[in-house]
Amino acid sequence: MTSTSIPSIPTGSVRPSLSSRVSMAMGSRSLEAGELRNTVPDEHLEEIEAIKRYEDFTTIDWVQDAARAQLRRRIKERRRHNGFWVRGRVAGWRRKLSEAYDAGQAWIVVSLIGTCIGLNAAFLNIVTEWLSDIKQGYCSTAWYLNESFCCWGSEHGSCNEWKTWTSFGPANYIIYILFSVLFAFTAAILVKSFAPYAAGSGISEIKCIIAGFIMKGFLGWQTLLIKSIGLPLAIGSGLCIGKEGPSVHYAVCTGNVISRLFGKYRRNAAKMREILSACAAAGVAVAFGSPIGGVLFSLEEMAPHFPLKTMWRSYFCALVATAVLAAMNPFRTGQLVMFQVSYDRDWHFFEVVFFIILGIFGGLYGEFVIKWNLRAQAFRKKYLKQYAISEVVFLAAVTGLISWWNAFLRIDMTEAMERLFRECEGGVDAHGLCEPDHRWRIVFSLTIACIIRLFLVIISYGCKVPAGIFVPSMAIGATFGRMVGILVQALHEAHPDSRFFAACSPDVPCITPGTYAFLGAAAALSGIMHITVSVVVIMFELTGALTYILPTMIVVGFTKAVTARFAQGGIADRMIWFNGFPYLDSKGEHSFGIPISQIMISDLTVLTVSGNGVTLDEVEGILRGNKFQGFPVVRDNAGKMLLGYLGRTELLYGLERARRERNHLPGRARCLFTPPSEEGTTPVATGLVTSPAGDSYSDTPTIDFSRFVDPTPLTVHPSLPLETVMEIFKKLGPRVILVEHRGRLCGLVTIKDCLAYQAKVENRDGGAFGRGVGEYVTGNGVEEGQERLWRWIVWCVQWVGWKVRVRRGPPSETGSEIMLWSDDEDEDANEVESGGEGGGEVEMGVRRRESRVRELQS
Repeated sequence: MTSTSIPSIPTGSVRPSLSSRVSMAMGSRSLEAGELRNTVPDEHLEEIEAIKRYEDFTTIDWVQDAARAQLRRRIKERRRHNGFWVRGRVAGWRRKLSEAYDAGQAWIVVSLIGTCIGLNAAFLNIVTEWLSDIKQGYCSTAWYLNESFCCWGSEHGSCNEWKTWTSFGPANYIIYILFSVLFAFTAAILVKSFAPYAAGSGISEIKCIIAGFIMKGFLGWQTLLIKSIGLPLAIGSGLCIGKEGPSVHYAVCTGNVISRLFGKYRRNAAKMREILSACAAAGVAVAFGSPIGGVLFSLEEMAPHFPLKTMWRSYFCALVATAVLAAMNPFRTGQLVMFQVSYDRDWHFFEVVFFIILGIFGGLYGEFVIKWNLRAQAFRKKYLKQYAISEVVFLAAVTGLISWWNAFLRIDMTEAMERLFRECEGGVDAHGLCEPDHRWRIVFSLTIACIIRLFLVIISYGCKVPAGIFVPSMAIGATFGRMVGILVQALHEAHPDSRFFAACSPDVPCITPGTYAFLGAAAALSGIMHITVSVVVIMFELTGALTYILPTMIVVGFTKAVTARFAQGGIADRMIWFNGFPYLDSKGEHSFGIPISQIMISDLTVLTVSGNGVTLDEVEGILRGNKFQGFPVVRDNAGKMLLGYLGRTELLYGLERARRERNHLPGRARCLFTPPSEEGTTPVATGLVTSPAGDSYSDTPTIDFSRFVDPTPLTVHPSLPLETVMEIFKKLGPRVILVEHRGRLCGLVTIKDCLAYQAKVENRDGGAFGRGVGEYVTGNGVEEGQERLWRWIVWCVQWVGWKVRVRRGPPSETGSEIMLWSDDEDEDANEVESGGEGGGEVEMGVRRRESRVRELQS
């Protein structure tokens, strides 16, 4: 193949249409790859490939990533044909073996990841159960056993091996609270000291990462380790948080850490995305014991791009992880989760009325919790950012103080759901749920538990420990559902001859309250996450009751109808909006009615090639003067004839490489951004820096950046509708789209520009997603209310005298003042007191904080 250069476009010519440009872009990249293979050695191709590592908090350009993957495949294929495969007759089986390994590498990686996820899930289940039970007592025969294993084989209520800590009730209460605080404090310290990304659920961030947003460290081995250690501690502390969301996080971390050991995935973002989607499915599978539900959850909630091969790999990864978890059998019951139950009794059509009530409750619950949790997150972000550990300790103490007095709050939420789901005919009556004489006491207790847990979930979800919201929501729904089931059962017993209950048979129980708890859990989970199909499958796999698929679908359907009435997107989508991540929801529909020219960025920093071009000093000044991730290459500033696009990473690498080739580059060195043959300069195949023919070494050199310039960036016409441009971002996934008219650069647009306009329109017009979302944080006097709440908290801390890192200031007219310190201010305080170096600046900081507290007090 002869070397060919890409011809430049004459000034004033009309550029092809969008579809033609996309085809030309892919074809031109292939042509460019062909040219490079004939002019640049393989080691330089690999070096060029290495610069495509994306920076933190940037987005992946999926179009360029696909082109690079194609280039890698061609280089690999050429090496196969030119390497040791052609030497000897043994080449045949070696080549077949290599091709078989390459084809099966994905299944090997997925199997290894699924095995590790299953082992980790079994370990977490065992440790979590032990930590949850150790707060109330210990096993006298073996301290490392939890209550269920210690009392294995004993009749209900006759276990002598399990001992409470003391025979004095108030002492047990204090020990319970101390253990809760200790576990929460340890988890918060680990997260803050070693892996801040291990806090929270992680589902929102993982959705953005799979979509192409770079967050270095979020899926690293350190986050995996701290998440695996901190999650049992956080759950064992009794906080109203769950492990299902964090299960997805540590599963995806496992996939990221293991797959990066293989070069095939480390260098290919598209293949890595397939692995991460499969890991998300495995995380849900081991959390709920639902492999099919995990695959559907990944399809419905996590991955914006889910081809058939990704579904197969997700299914296989979830299958392996679930099989390993079943082989480990952490509960020694043959069940994958503690609250797995089986219903063999049929339901009646008159119960649909109550199923609808549960569905409406699920939708209202989801909207209520999302609204007030976002306000709590805004308050936490504004006022409690420096008090993360103190906040976690306080929440654990308050939760322990309150939960001890209610039997359904005191035990672990998973165990509580197991008891709420249970039928009354098994001979086991937990906490009097099946005793008709205690019915109204149980209804009152369930109501109190539902209200308190609702409040605790709102203020606890989002604190700086590993925390999910799946199980707390299911526990609240199960509590409400069991209460409704008991009331329906009481109604039937009070009016057994009513025509409303005519379908009931006289010889068998008519109402099963446990099924109402099961349906309430499904409604709450659907309401908080805004997922439907995966919830139905997960709940079906939990129970194995084929007869309750239709009631579950009815409940989830009404929940979806209620949530769609209020807003679009569950709590994960709202948290993406709250954190400002650049994520375009593929499920959203938009109608703006404006062209892209109204939101594009017109004032651009460009690189020119005409005349003397750009000097090295000018390029370095451009890099220092802004943080743009790329620069359009134009013919000149006047006509702005578009020639290509150069990324910031490639430009920085080119400068570094040029300095390696020549130690002393003058600032007047000319930078080329088009092939040297087009500028009348001798082409350079292997180097970046060259001097004009006949010049000495000291003359002005030229630096050739043309190999790093994308000559066919994705471009659109200024009159193209904004909705179409958003679809291009969703389907193709470019980092930036240039806007040009007849070859002239007009501007550019990024995902953030589209999201900014979308948020502006929806907050202004009260759109489906924007209605009230901004008001959750800033509207309707929310900020004033948060300020009053913070003043009240400071006043309470001073009044009670609860000193968490407290320092008394100088006496004033009203007496000594109490200063509340943040979790990061120990070293500063010690430095001031000891008169250490830099004490003056720290003293000024102390005075500023004291002034701030005085303002809050007033």
